[in-house]
Amino acid sequence: MTPGRSSLALSRIALLEGLSPARLDALAQRCRWQNVPAGKSLLVRSEALSDVYFLVSGRLRVTTYATNGRQVTFRDSTEGEYFGDIAAIDGKPRSADVVTLSPCVVAVLDPAGFLALLREEPDVALRVMRGLAARVRELSERVIDLSTVGVPQRLHAALLRLAQAAGVVDNRARIDPLPTHLELANQISTAREQVTRELGILARSGVVEKDGRALVVRDVRRLQGLIEAPASIPTIGR
Repeated sequence: MTPGRSSLALSRIALLEGLSPARLDALAQRCRWQNVPAGKSLLVRSEALSDVYFLVSGRLRVTTYATNGRQVTFRDSTEGEYFGDIAAIDGKPRSADVVTLSPCVVAVLDPAGFLALLREEPDVALRVMRGLAARVRELSERVIDLSTVGVPQRLHAALLRLAQAAGVVDNRARIDPLPTHLELANQISTAREQVTRELGILARSGVVEKDGRALVVRDVRRLQGLIEAPASIPTIGR
């Protein structure tokens, strides 16, 4: 990429919003720019690298694997986001794996450059702190859910998050494409067969319906109610 196009691409990264054109140009020059195919590992847990990545285009997944080989998915990221900041901040090995879900363009900033950016741009540093705080809250809620909430409620909560991200209109939402049953299982720490069974229960109860690769949530309020009042979860087919 030319410096001009690169700085324009960086201006679409939410973390860097409001930086001057000169600052963006300097960052663009310092970054390494990579075109990465789908299915490629960008970060590997426990590796001793600490570059920070800005996702200019594409989709990727932040995940890891337990000692028994089971995959645990933390989140999916889309263009405009960044990752790799934890290792850059504390100087320790990577805490998760990152895999591309589609062809991606990334700008890679060395850790010294990232730390200098935080020192010199207070607004950027504040956004990083808020992002870390949000992740702590998210992981805390996930630990609580895994410790106290059953698989059906965890699946309902995951579907509600996907529905809200897709956009709710007139109490309906279309999740397109719906993650595979295995991907959903990895997100909520259960087996694929359990996800398939619970989705079938929701479909027979009229809460959701399948439409090709998409899942239509026909009643978002009812889905939310199932999370808040688990005793009302339908038991059809159990």
